[in-house]
Amino acid sequence: MSEQSLPDDVRAEHADALPEYADALPEYAERVLDVAERIPPGRVMTYGDVAEWLEEGGPRQVGRVMSLYGGAVPWWRVVRADGVLLPGHELEALGRYRAEGTPLKEASRAAEDHLPRLDMRRARWDGGERAESHT
Repeated sequence: MSEQSLPDDVRAEHADALPEYADALPEYAERVLDVAERIPPGRVMTYGDVAEWLEEGGPRQVGRVMSLYGGAVPWWRVVRADGVLLPGHELEALGRYRAEGTPLKEASRAAEDHLPRLDMRRARWDGGERAESHT
């Protein structure tokens, strides 16, 4: 299984357990997931952006939280800084990006997988609502 999210069939199978499970989340994980939920459709934040926004942890800690708990939030909006789509979830993420109108850079002909990357300059969200909504 990829580190980014639980497959849909696993999430559906355990959906009734999620409220109980959510109570057991570490406080840092709750904060990371809250940021992921705030990212507007069509925009993204890097793992490092999330850590910086929280003023705690770093990209690896955010990535770990997303890999363990991110299946219930818009995980595709928390991304690598280089704009490469999440390995193992490229096609699902790409479909979501296209549905949301997230800016993409089409792959070059030389690209091995021919998948686009995120256009980080245009897609990156700075968490502009932080002052109003961050507690």
